[in-house]
Amino acid sequence: MAPADSSIALLEKQLNQLKALFELLLTEKETLQQHNPVALHELTEKKQQLLVDIESFDKTIGTNLQFLEDKKQGLIENELDAINQCLANCQEQNIINGQIINHSQLAVERMKSSLLERHNKSSITYDSKGKKSAGLSSLGLKA
Repeated sequence: MAPADSSIALLEKQLNQLKALFELLLTEKETLQQHNPVALHELTEKKQQLLVDIESFDKTIGTNLQFLEDKKQGLIENELDAINQCLANCQEQNIINGQIINHSQLAVERMKSSLLERHNKSSITYDSKGKKSAGLSSLGLKA
């Protein structure tokens, strides 16, 4: 027995949503590498909306009686395998994007530490006894 057209149509729509998510993730990766916060913000909003749509549609599919029957009979295994593969690709790309974000955060922290270290070195002064002290606060000045 062939699966109902409605089940196939539902799964095609879900696969198309996941493909769109994968494309957004690839664009997100490029945007992260280009350090473009404005474009990244726009992509994040699109991605969040798409994820909400995917979740909502997944619930719709899960309550479709024809789909549940076709799945139980194993009539839509190929379509489900394609969806699972696309979902795995999305998850892998999301992990890669997360790693890029972590590396960027580490680079920012290193730069911040370096700048603070240089600032602290340049603000070292010596008191009348030749002892090191940092900044204006050691001179008893108050802003």
